[in-house]
Amino acid sequence: MEIVTHLINDTIELYKWTLTIADKRVEKWPLMDNPLPTLTISTLYLLFLWLGPKYMKNREPLQLRKILIVYNFSMVILNAFIFKELFMATRAAGYSYVCQPVNYSDDPNEIRVAGALWWYFISKGIEYLDTVFFILRKKFNQVTFLHVYHHCTMFTLWWIGIKWVAGGQSFFGAHMNAMVHVLMYLYYGLASCGPKIQKYLWWKKYLTIIQMIQFHFTIGHTALSLYVNCDFPHWMHYSLICYTITFIILFANFYYQTYRRQQPRRDASKAGRALSNGTFNGLSKAANGAVVTGSKEENPQENSGRRKRKGRAKRD
Repeated sequence: MEIVTHLINDTIELYKWTLTIADKRVEKWPLMDNPLPTLTISTLYLLFLWLGPKYMKNREPLQLRKILIVYNFSMVILNAFIFKELFMATRAAGYSYVCQPVNYSDDPNEIRVAGALWWYFISKGIEYLDTVFFILRKKFNQVTFLHVYHHCTMFTLWWIGIKWVAGGQSFFGAHMNAMVHVLMYLYYGLASCGPKIQKYLWWKKYLTIIQMIQFHFTIGHTALSLYVNCDFPHWMHYSLICYTITFIILFANFYYQTYRRQQPRRDASKAGRALSNGTFNGLSKAANGAVVTGSKEENPQENSGRRKRKGRAKRD
């Protein structure tokens, strides 16, 4: 018990020390004073994951079409705003894409970068609604491990990013991801509009490809920063590389299971239906020996019988 007490005390002391090197500019911003609000929101999210399906089990799925349209296009606007703010602020501040240490000054451009990154962090919390809507619509198959892992960890870990490194190298991943989410929520917004629009949305799988490309860019950018010994916390760089690798594995598995593994099955299913119907180049043979050409079906034995009867009729 004494060991546990010492461990808890040491952890508290470590946390207090980390606060001395935290970004003073953001400490009074909403949710940034301490991690409890963020952890509480994430805990409630996980609790809803458990209780939500139980609540909806014997209920009809909710029709949330109008809400989804508003939500998805609002997320398009929010992510476009984050992308624009990061692009304009980092350009004005002369950011480098190779190595950019955090500038903790009150320079307006640096505050603008920090503000855009804070909004990015907030957007990850808003994205919890993705899961809420899936459960309320009883789309339980959409709530996969990848989905939950991605949503829960992004919101929680980005609190750390904003608390200690709201600027510098942190801008790169958020900048790319905001642009990807513009495309992603645009797709979902259009899909929410109904079948008349959905038939034109053939590009869903390319969103997954774009997401995997951004993960590789993130690793490359982080590795380059380590190579040039950039003045940015190295433990964050190593952690980011490991974290991004998990996404590459999970997204690659999702892509394979969704678009590659099922393709042969769909082809085989089409071939199977064709063979079971007996269709082959306009001519088919059914299992009972009947020959089918177009919509006409004839049995060889019946044909032979009819010819014999016609022959007897002529002789008579």
